[in-house]
Amino acid sequence: MIKRRLSKIVQQALQENASVALLGPRQVGKTTLAISLLQKDSGVYVDLEDAADRRKMDDFSAYYAAHLNELLILDEIQRLPEVFSSIRGIIDKQRRAGNKTGLFLFLGSASMELLRQSGESLAGRIAYLELHPVDLLEFNGEPNQLWLRGGFPESLLAKTDKQSLNWRKNFIRTYLERDIQQVSAKIPSETLARFWTVLAHQQGAVINMSELARSIDVSVTTANRYLDLMVDLLLVRRLKPYAFNIGKRLVKSPKIYLRDSGIAHALLNIEHFNDLIGHPVCGGSWEGFVIENLLAVCPTHVNCYYYRTAQGAEIDLIIEVTHTELWAIEIKRSSTPSVSKGFHIASADIHASRKYVIYQGNESFPMRESIIAIPLKNMMEELMKL
Repeated sequence: MIKRRLSKIVQQALQENASVALLGPRQVGKTTLAISLLQKDSGVYVDLEDAADRRKMDDFSAYYAAHLNELLILDEIQRLPEVFSSIRGIIDKQRRAGNKTGLFLFLGSASMELLRQSGESLAGRIAYLELHPVDLLEFNGEPNQLWLRGGFPESLLAKTDKQSLNWRKNFIRTYLERDIQQVSAKIPSETLARFWTVLAHQQGAVINMSELARSIDVSVTTANRYLDLMVDLLLVRRLKPYAFNIGKRLVKSPKIYLRDSGIAHALLNIEHFNDLIGHPVCGGSWEGFVIENLLAVCPTHVNCYYYRTAQGAEIDLIIEVTHTELWAIEIKRSSTPSVSKGFHIASADIHASRKYVIYQGNESFPMRESIIAIPLKNMMEELMKL
């Protein structure tokens, strides 16, 4: 079992808030983490996808009264949004009685929907956390295994690459045939499968929605709806461009990444590491893997962007620590790091306070023009200090 860094953060959040929502895609480890908390504290776990457990919620106030002073964990809470109004009343009543923290832990795999449902009822009564797939600081094994298989625990820890790939293909099929249909039943699963696969082929590309829509024979409006859904389900990341007071012609469309490298590889039928390093998507996949690992450890007050001018000056990732402190990051899948002239120009454009090139070596060292070459793991540790 992989020890998840977020476990202590969830415990701390429960000590400070009446309720906590833990968001993340299915099978990422939310339930395992939540049940591990019950081994330390008194509480009860309810799976709202289970019909018998849902019936327990028919009289939610009575059910809660039977478990007073226990942490109540509600899994897949988006399946039963009507309980939020009752939860608000319970939280307010418990606050008046002096019980202000650690009442509810919600688990959800549809981020925006859960945020909307809970935000309307629990404003000021809830904290939000996201559980990412396993990252490089949590995994003690071979980094290339994490890159190839992705960070879903069952895929990552499978006995063979074949078993890992089969798990991911089943994961994709379940999402297409069941989970997405529960959210939006009008989407044809075959069309969405093609859409998902096209995104995998374009990992790290600046998205052109007209071309994307044309490739799967749907309208631009429909393609945008599909993309919004995949983002909401925490399966796709839309990385926004940095475009603040630069005074140059900039690329203003977002970059698109499948958030888990293993899912991207499964959609492309990449089974072994040697298949990956010879595939055209290799560079974009490595870039997405690095970005997801970095964002997994970024504090919530930090914003992230990419930067590209019409002339080709580019920064793979900008980390906005504060309005005046910007870190420029170049990502290289190489053991001998170098940066292009475009990176220097772009870094000057944004007045970068720090400049890094992430490479596949094992030590950090200074380069010319105040650039630091740094391994991914070391960069993650730097971000955790913020």
